[in-house]
Amino acid sequence: MNTSIKRRAFALAALLSVALGAAATAAPGDKLWVFVGTYTKPGGSKGIYRCELDVAAGKLSDPQLAAEARNPSFVALHPSGKYLYAVGEVNELNGEKTGGVSAFGLDPASGALTALNTQPSGGTGPCHLVVDKTGQTVLVANYGGGSATTYAVESDGRLRGPVTKVQHAGRGKNQRRQEGPHAHCANLDPTNRFAFVADLGLDKVMSYRLDAGAHTIAANDPPALNLEPGAGPRHMAFHPDGKRAYVINELDSTLTACAYDPDRGVLTARQTLSTLPQDFKDDSSTAEVVVHPSGKFVYGSNRGHDSIAAFAIDPATGALRMAGHFGSQGRTPRSFNIDPSGAYLIAANQDTNNLAVFRIDAESGKLTPTGQKVAVGAPVCVEFLAVK
Repeated sequence: MNTSIKRRAFALAALLSVALGAAATAAPGDKLWVFVGTYTKPGGSKGIYRCELDVAAGKLSDPQLAAEARNPSFVALHPSGKYLYAVGEVNELNGEKTGGVSAFGLDPASGALTALNTQPSGGTGPCHLVVDKTGQTVLVANYGGGSATTYAVESDGRLRGPVTKVQHAGRGKNQRRQEGPHAHCANLDPTNRFAFVADLGLDKVMSYRLDAGAHTIAANDPPALNLEPGAGPRHMAFHPDGKRAYVINELDSTLTACAYDPDRGVLTARQTLSTLPQDFKDDSSTAEVVVHPSGKFVYGSNRGHDSIAAFAIDPATGALRMAGHFGSQGRTPRSFNIDPSGAYLIAANQDTNNLAVFRIDAESGKLTPTGQKVAVGAPVCVEFLAVK
């Protein structure tokens, strides 16, 4: 069997495994591991933390240190549930001007993490990463370096690479924040054929063709979605139908709804709305965007207003309608996530060092605090994994 056939067979088997496993994702009554990426400092966070969420009761356990690491701000899970990957959001690693990306073995029964290896990220300040759906490739966004890099996932979960490095170039309207490229997130479309990197410094969402078997990305045609000057695209999320996507813009506090062509990997902006109340005049910036598993709602976080903005999605047209603003139960909601059952949202409030749990109304999309708050130093991101 030649190499290309082997790659296609491996990818097909992996995708089938993920599809079959989707039926086993969390349902009411299940328990979930909640992994939390953080910023570390003496006397504060020491690395990656782990809690347990009881979905039936909505109860979140006290956090435990799962692995020591330096600024593991964003983490991503392998589709097998056996490995976890984390950026090391630093500007120097082993004397080199670069950040890092680390691999950990993960025991789904205990939630324990075991360090496997660390590779240079290929640029300073890596801030986001994603694992492709076949589990063969990791894609990292380097904010400070303004670049994106790919890695091969070995059979034991370790990382090899960088395999591909794509350097962005240019600048934006905001002289203070857009003096150069700032790659801020790494995303894959539902087909696993295209990769997207939102670049805050360029007001673009860069589009790439992904070859998961070869662990490479290459520029798509067209190469980017252009957004409004000074918008500062930060994160993005796809709708479950695979035909829509949402980009949250940090600098002008807006959310852009896009149509998506999965055959060509092309995003087209259709609607942009503010994430803030009309009467709010103070400083604020956005951070995270997450689509509800039902596809009925999309949420974005406001840092400054310290809220989660909820938008209802018209099922026929995809148009957005503001559904409310909900206090994040802390300051600076850096990120948040929704559990696979769609019942709960957990917000990571960076500057008040806490996670806060909200119950989601399935009909209105409104958030209600459960009263569950736990202390974690400078939490940044939240990822869920079913407890085996």
